[in-house]
Amino acid sequence: MPSSVEIRAQVARETERRSRLAVPAFAGGVLYLLGSIVINSTLKQAPTVGVLQGLTPAFSGVVNPAVSPRAEEVKFISHHSLPLLAGSVLAAVAILALMMVLLLLYDATSFRRPQTWRYARPLVLVGGISVAAVSVGHQVISAIKTHAFAAGHDFSAHAVDQALTKGTVNTIVDYVDLLAGLALAAGMITVSLNAQRVGLLTRWMGVLGMATALLIFLPIGGAELQVIPSFWMVMMGILLVGRWPNGDPPAWASGEARPWPSAAVQRAARRGEPAPVAAGNGTVPAPSRPTRSSPGGKRRRKRGSRG
Repeated sequence: MPSSVEIRAQVARETERRSRLAVPAFAGGVLYLLGSIVINSTLKQAPTVGVLQGLTPAFSGVVNPAVSPRAEEVKFISHHSLPLLAGSVLAAVAILALMMVLLLLYDATSFRRPQTWRYARPLVLVGGISVAAVSVGHQVISAIKTHAFAAGHDFSAHAVDQALTKGTVNTIVDYVDLLAGLALAAGMITVSLNAQRVGLLTRWMGVLGMATALLIFLPIGGAELQVIPSFWMVMMGILLVGRWPNGDPPAWASGEARPWPSAAVQRAARRGEPAPVAAGNGTVPAPSRPTRSSPGGKRRRKRGSRG
């Protein structure tokens, strides 16, 4: 167990880091949402190719047309590479801010709970840097390849695939993106879960942090669902600056684990009942003191038994 001197030193370091990371966390949430809006609104304007449009050359007896129906899509991405790159840069900056917040949470959690999975920190560090780098690198590569397509003379389906999805460079980027996202998600889920266990995060912030990890790894739902990671980072900024509603979670100031009471304990507290104590995997009510009968009552029962 750490001594009181070590606890005070740890709390002082955490307080300093919190003051430095509050604004980046808040700004990261705003930038993440803004980057998602820029990318999604740009791609929504891209021309799409339906099933009938894609099969039109085949209906005409042309197996490999000189101009693929998706050629206009590649040209659109080439002409709009600047906003797509800007949105990726905003997202990368937000991911780096998220990484710094997670590292603070991990260090604070592992001090209070030494059995926290020690590989979570390198996963967050490597995953965060890699995801940010791939976010920008993917758009740079896409801009180069789509520009070469638009400025060239080969508009076939093979050239479209090479510009958008296939080719050695695109394959490498896809694999790196997958592994980096998986590492960051695993690290963030571990950190959020354990920070909730020691009381550094409220229950709903812990659950929301785990949902954020999944949405960053699987960016589904467009800009609508990407509001969740943005909201989590903004709320973390509020927590780090010390403006959390009803005050900071007690675990921050104490330097020790202060787990949040279970739902059963909270219900008992609202009803004014004794707090339940753990028993195995469940809870049982704490033993209550038996009520003592009055002496008069005992005498009345004795008289009744004689009669």
